[in-house]
Amino acid sequence: MAQEEIEIEVDKHGRVTIKTIGIKGKRCLEVAEALAEIIGKEEQRTMTSEFYENEVHVQNRIEIRNQR
Repeated sequence: MAQEEIEIEVDKHGRVTIKTIGIKGKRCLEVAEALAEIIGKEEQRTMTSEFYENEVHVQNRIEIRNQR
């Protein structure tokens, strides 16, 4: 089963970029919209090829990594 991930990056100007990986179909939008509600105003959205693929159910897991 494919692993689902969410990458959140904050640049030096405070701009937040969220990228979903392995989340297929409309579920990708649901996850992105839920995160946008928490973070605030969404300035731009780009669909990846995974958006157009069939959804796959994966057990949810949250992992927070501090990358310096």
